[in-house]
Amino acid sequence: MQSIRNIAIIAHVDHGKTTLVDKIIHASKIFRENQEFGDLILDNNDLERERGITIVSKNVSVRYNGVKINIIDTPGHADFGGEVERVLRMADGVLLLVDAFEGPMPQTRFVLSKAIALGLKPIVVVNKVDKENCRPDEVHESVFDLMFNLNATEEQLDFPCLYGSSKQGWMNTDWKTPTDNIIPLLDAIIEHIPASKVQEGTPQMQITSLDYSSFVGRIAIGRLERGTLKENMPIALCKSDGSIKKMRIKELQVFEGLGKVRVDTVECGEICAVTGIEDFEIGDTLADPENPEALERIAIDEPTMNMLFTINNSPFFGREGKMVTSRHIRERLFKETEKNLALRVMTTESEDKFLVFGRGILHLSVLIETMRREGYELQVGQPQVIYKEGDNGEKLEPIESLVVDVPEEVAGKVIELATQGKGELLIMEPKGDLQHLEFNIPSRGLIGLRSKVLTATFGEAIMAHRFIGYEPFKGPIPGRINGSLISMNTGVATPYAIDKLQDRGVFFIDPGEEIYSGMVVGEHNRQNDIEVNLQNAKQLTNMRASGTDTNTKIAPKLNFSLEECMEFIQKDEYLEITPKSLRMRKIFLDPNERKRQEQKNK
Repeated sequence: MQSIRNIAIIAHVDHGKTTLVDKIIHASKIFRENQEFGDLILDNNDLERERGITIVSKNVSVRYNGVKINIIDTPGHADFGGEVERVLRMADGVLLLVDAFEGPMPQTRFVLSKAIALGLKPIVVVNKVDKENCRPDEVHESVFDLMFNLNATEEQLDFPCLYGSSKQGWMNTDWKTPTDNIIPLLDAIIEHIPASKVQEGTPQMQITSLDYSSFVGRIAIGRLERGTLKENMPIALCKSDGSIKKMRIKELQVFEGLGKVRVDTVECGEICAVTGIEDFEIGDTLADPENPEALERIAIDEPTMNMLFTINNSPFFGREGKMVTSRHIRERLFKETEKNLALRVMTTESEDKFLVFGRGILHLSVLIETMRREGYELQVGQPQVIYKEGDNGEKLEPIESLVVDVPEEVAGKVIELATQGKGELLIMEPKGDLQHLEFNIPSRGLIGLRSKVLTATFGEAIMAHRFIGYEPFKGPIPGRINGSLISMNTGVATPYAIDKLQDRGVFFIDPGEEIYSGMVVGEHNRQNDIEVNLQNAKQLTNMRASGTDTNTKIAPKLNFSLEECMEFIQKDEYLEITPKSLRMRKIFLDPNERKRQEQKNK
């Protein structure tokens, strides 16, 4: 029986998790000497590479001194907390990475609290000690304080601490003496992380993740808690509703390097992939067919935000996407809920509208962006937070903890913007040459806050937030103040018309772009919505006079990212999403219909 260490790497976003995994892969010589490979080996889908973030947890296994180490890379954003919660079940210990300058951030606290509650042994790695202004010793103390506040046991508080730089590829127990490799880290993993326990008895394995192959269908991945699994052995699947289904294992695979290897038997404590199991969900247990015992299911935090997804019914539908009907969107959304644990989908009274619940704007926008790249066309409404009712019948809303690090001279602007969103300032202290601000703020107040703060601080603010809990409703928050510019007709926008209307506001379209009636083409510089005619061209005459032939000078259009569009739209607007374009529009394209709806709402 080989000895195995299962370890999850947890940290706040951008503290260097995936880079560290790269270095561990290199140190264990998985690649041949002449093989080419890039950075961030595990961030392997386009969306992760473009945004530079990890979205889905992945595992890879390396061998060192005869010990097999299964490493699980996890996302750092609070929006993907569901990913972290499910994979921590597979680990025996965690590698907690902390930035040597920033120290423990809100997401560090969130993932660490989950790991400590599961009783996992931590190894702390203070990363990025090559940064200027870094303060490794203070950070070490603050991690200790944080663990103490999270009620860690004596054994967990006695954690080993390593210092180093993943990017430079070195780790050591003392940060002042750089080495030239990360071997001290691998030694610490083998010394301090307990080996997987061997439990004899009937097999028991919880499915914590799933993979899909077009040849064999869905593949269940999890860690074998006890017993052994063999190919072709009968097995029972314990489902969430208490029912038990009998099945047979077709194939077993374990992780080796970046891929999987087929094996005949899997021993207890190993992370493996099982094919031949049908109709399973994450959290189900594979157990003995004679005497099935289910493991406790994974508890996932509840979603805090929802959005309406509906089919694209604009005049330009079906021009760019392949999947446009409600059947396509329904199938895709329900397929997503199988592996995205924190996501929920509800059908509504109408066949073509779905309510999708998620952890935050980023969580929902990653789903929308993925669908867009797969060729779907859809429309979404304004994001709404989910309210609850308290014991005394009062209205409760989700509250988040917001941390902003910002240069001192613009700290006042950030405080002003956060308090407009009903945030209350809890902590304000210097941290290096930055001011460190902490707020409690309603989730509603966070929608659209990031772009305002970045504008006010010239892009220098570092923001992070995480969900704390539900508190009584804080009162109304002012939304977007300016109205929209709405196109009156359908056709191609002319430079002449845009030029004449530039004093009315900022445009989101370029001359020559095709637009339709009811589409939002810009932001008005007053509070009301106005309709504008962008199709009229210059009248050509034979008359010549000085001053009639002035060249048009048009300001470039305002480019919005997907998240900014989602935060910009109002209650009476939809965002139309196709593989090639993002368009904002009024829900009712006809101006008379819009007036009728306004009077009805009054």
